[in-house]
Amino acid sequence: MRRLDALDWVAIGLLAVGLVFLATGLLPLAQAEATMVRIGPILVFLGAVIVLAELTAEAGVFDAIAIRLTILARGNFVLLFVLCVLFAAITTATLNLDTTAVLLTPVMLAVAARLAIPGAPLAMTTVWLANTASLLLPVSNLTNLLAMNRVALSAPAFAQRMVLPELASVVATAVCLWIFYWRRGRRGMDRYEPPTAPKPADPVLFGICAVACVIFIAGVVAGVELAIVSPVCAAVVVIAFAVRKRGSLRWGLLPWRLLVFVTGLFFVVQTISDLGLAGIMHAVMGGDNGPGGVFRAAGAGAGLSNVLNNLPAYTAGEAVVPVANHNQLLGLLIGTNVGPIVTPWASLATLLWYERCRSAGVKVAWARFVRTGLVTALACLAAATGALVLTG
Repeated sequence: MRRLDALDWVAIGLLAVGLVFLATGLLPLAQAEATMVRIGPILVFLGAVIVLAELTAEAGVFDAIAIRLTILARGNFVLLFVLCVLFAAITTATLNLDTTAVLLTPVMLAVAARLAIPGAPLAMTTVWLANTASLLLPVSNLTNLLAMNRVALSAPAFAQRMVLPELASVVATAVCLWIFYWRRGRRGMDRYEPPTAPKPADPVLFGICAVACVIFIAGVVAGVELAIVSPVCAAVVVIAFAVRKRGSLRWGLLPWRLLVFVTGLFFVVQTISDLGLAGIMHAVMGGDNGPGGVFRAAGAGAGLSNVLNNLPAYTAGEAVVPVANHNQLLGLLIGTNVGPIVTPWASLATLLWYERCRSAGVKVAWARFVRTGLVTALACLAAATGALVLTG
């Protein structure tokens, strides 16, 4: 019990509240069962992909990529900036936003320490792109999985529909990152000394993990069921570690907090929606599937995300969007994905990112975080929603 931190207690508290709602009848049993049927495969995917990402990081794959990017940039901050944006965006899109927040953040901060360069630009790159680059694939964000099922799109079709909003959001994020954190006047350095490339401690584990990630990404793009491809790839990596590095296998690899948080959150939000939140969301969003309705849905999703959290914002909005309004639902999705970068609690990924920054001794200037996040959220929201409307 002493090892539980604040976020652990938040997750446990949410589940406890949800179970109280269920026990008192505020949440009907039939609705709770339907919720579990819907999110069961999603929980399997989340658990498996986090284990896959954790062990891939343990094998040194992320570290090796990050170091090689700094070598490739040859001391040039402009080129390093472009490579870091691409690295964070691709990691978010192909694995998920929590991988970027939890695993890529300490890697980037370690690289900054090794190169003796400021850590804030790298840290902000991971936290913003963990959210704003999470539109492309169903695996990028939990909300994407929910939306894909609602609009009845396969993974390739979902990616085709969201590719331009994703690109627009990443470009808008990159512009804001450069202006607020990466330009010469902010970072305070002209060049850095490139490091030497390290060798992986266990080349066999390194290779197996890298191949497993590639197979996982290929399976997602090909439309393989997520609840199948993620456990299979994770199992391959777990077996490899059991043979070559058994000591790294521990119960802590299982993301119990995330699974408990998601389950409790769905129970609580469903109950609150029945008690009046759904009516408020309907009044704010309306029922228009045209450009006006899409922008209203995106703005409502982003606003409620920063007040509460992006998961309850999406589920509350989804409950009132007419089934046929696919564009409006995707607008809501954009708002809840790219918008929650203003307040620290707007996204679980941001809270996880802050934990990693605190562990690394990096202080977060929250006033500046909020100011720059607000500008960036508005820019990403306008760019991504505009791209969705233009390609609708």
